[in-house]
Amino acid sequence: MSRSSSSAMRYGLILWVLLMGLMPSAQAARNHHHHAVASDPSSMALLSSTALVIDQTTQQVVFSKNPDPIHPIASITKLMTALVVLESAQDLNEQIAVSDEDVDTLRFTRSHLRVGVHASRLDFLRMALIASENRAASALGRSYPGGIHAFVERMNAEAARLGMTSTHFEDSSGLNGNNVSTAHDLAILVQAAMQYPLIHEITTTASISVPVGFRGRPIVFRNTNPLVAKPDWDIGLSKTGFINESGQCLVMQATISGHPMVIVLLDSRGKHARIGDANRVRKWLEAHSQVTVGQL
Repeated sequence: MSRSSSSAMRYGLILWVLLMGLMPSAQAARNHHHHAVASDPSSMALLSSTALVIDQTTQQVVFSKNPDPIHPIASITKLMTALVVLESAQDLNEQIAVSDEDVDTLRFTRSHLRVGVHASRLDFLRMALIASENRAASALGRSYPGGIHAFVERMNAEAARLGMTSTHFEDSSGLNGNNVSTAHDLAILVQAAMQYPLIHEITTTASISVPVGFRGRPIVFRNTNPLVAKPDWDIGLSKTGFINESGQCLVMQATISGHPMVIVLLDSRGKHARIGDANRVRKWLEAHSQVTVGQL
C-alpha cells in the first residue's frame, strides 16, 4: 500500500469517527425539537396507571400516560352529581333528609349521617364534595324530581351533552363500580364543573362544620384531598375517589407556573399514591414550564 493511500485511509477513518460523534447530538436536537415536553411516562415514575395533564388555555395535552382505558371512577362521580344539581337549578336552601335508601348496602361504607338527619341541599352538596359523603350524594340524587332513576338519567344525558362519549353512570355516589369514564372524559367534566364558582369554592375548602350530629352537634367534615390546605398549591377544583375496582383517583384543576392545568390521575395504588403523583406532576410541570405551552 502506498503512503498516499495509507494517509487517505487514516483521514477517512478520522472523518468517520468525527461524524459518528456528531450524529447522536444531531439526533438529540431533532428529538428535542419534536418533543419539547417529554412524553415518556417513566420521566415522572407515576404510581397511577393512567395520567393526563392538559393545559386549560390551549387545550393541549402536555403529559399523558395510558390515557385511553375506561376506568371505574368511584367518587369522582360526585362532580357530575353536583353539576346536575346546579344545572337543574334545585333549591339549595331546601331541607332534605337521609333515608334508609341512602344507606350503603353494596360496600357497607361508614357515614357520619344518621338516617333521619336533616340539612339543606347546599350542606349535602358540601358534604358530598368535600368529605365524599356517600349518603349525602345519594340523598341529592334521591331528592331530585322523579327520584334517583331520573337523576341518573340526567347524569348520563349531561355526560352525552358534554361529549363524554366513554362515560356511564349508575348512581350518584360512585359506590357502583359500573360508573366508568376515561381520563379525557374526566378532563371535560373538570372543565365543565369549573364553570360553577360554587363547585370551585366547595371543592377547595379544607373543612366544614355541619350540625348533623346527635341533637344537632356540629360534625367536622375534612377535604379528602389534603393539598387544598397547602398554601403553595393554587387549586381551582379537586375531587378524589376510591373503591377497590378504581384504585385511588384524583382530578384537579390547578394553576402551576402561571398556567391553568387539568390533572387526571386514575388507578393509583397505595394510600398516599395519588397525592404523591400530584406533587410529582407539579414538579415536572414547573421544571418544564418554559417548554410546555405552545411547543408541542
